Amino acid sequence: MMTTSLTEEQLALVETTLDFAQEHLAPGAAAWDQDKHFPVDVLRKAAGLGLGGVYVAEDWGGSALTRSDGVLVFEALAVGCPSIAGYLSIHNMVAWIIDRFGDNTQRARWLPGLCTMDTLGSYCLTEPGAGSDAAALRTRAERDGDHYVLSGVKQFISGAGSSDVYIVMARTGDDGPRGITAFVVERDDPGLSFGPNEKKMGWNAQPTRPVILDAVRIPADRRLGAEGEGFRIAMKGLNGGRLGIAACSLGGAQSALDRSCAYLSDREAFGTRLIDSSALQFRLADMATELTAARALVRQAAAALDHDDPQAAQLCAMAKRFATDTGFTVADRALQLHGGYGYLSEYGVEKIVRDLRVHQILEGSNEIMRIIVARALTGAGR
Repeated sequence: MMTTSLTEEQLALVETTLDFAQEHLAPGAAAWDQDKHFPVDVLRKAAGLGLGGVYVAEDWGGSALTRSDGVLVFEALAVGCPSIAGYLSIHNMVAWIIDRFGDNTQRARWLPGLCTMDTLGSYCLTEPGAGSDAAALRTRAERDGDHYVLSGVKQFISGAGSSDVYIVMARTGDDGPRGITAFVVERDDPGLSFGPNEKKMGWNAQPTRPVILDAVRIPADRRLGAEGEGFRIAMKGLNGGRLGIAACSLGGAQSALDRSCAYLSDREAFGTRLIDSSALQFRLADMATELTAARALVRQAAAALDHDDPQAAQLCAMAKRFATDTGFTVADRALQLHGGYGYLSEYGVEKIVRDLRVHQILEGSNEIMRIIVARALTGAGR
């Protein structure tokens, strides 16, 4: 990981998180992937380092870190396992949303458990018919006295079935973004159920299930913010979530690059080490250069978000698109450099390729990232 311009505190944060990833994530990553095992015990060990509430205020048990700190954390975690790092990014998005948009009663109710990861969190925006067009979601929340009744289906929800707290975006008003409101639903609420664990290309170390809301009746005090503010809350959360996933791509790709350097140093062909081939050195140089450029953009976007820069959303979209595309490309090249061995699970590279592929889709597909940037440039949609 590039450490230029980091403070002493950030350098210590990177070192501590990398040590954790190498000791607690990397050794189990392949088995978790093959067995589709969600290592909750390991997540709680991460929480012991403050990684369950990265952005949450210290008053509620969080670490109160900045976005600039957070991208360092998630990159380091992904060196050990992109799948687990990805879930931790989503969990932290949930915790941040409650801290940022909840009231003190809501913070006191959910944040301490989320920070220790005794309580796990999931984010429920996507639906079977509303993925990229999130403002078209159809899950409804009908007001009934001092309660709301939620009905609908959410799709591709990370942690679903294992998580305890679900931030659910539901429609309380007319069509479009202004009719959406945010709610907190708990796993034991009557009417909440889950579909089967999806069979996926990657991210197998965390469950992904549909979340089914069948007339789930919750008190009105489970609403986050006012009615109609849900879409704004969702988009604010996704700005940070996109940085988290971008950083996870950096960490996974860095691991793939490091593995390639080690493999080429050990492997010989035609009487010479592969690492001594100029052609292969050039490939490594390109991979490192592109990864360094992506890392710089991610850190620039994180700094913009920390400082409420008016261009922060645009920069987060740029960083997410560029880092996830670059990360997958670097990992794919690393597999090629390993030859046939790269295709074998024991070398670890093919898992990185599979895990990083979904980063180009979730938290807003990279096509949507291009739309966000284009609209910012052209003024379209204002």
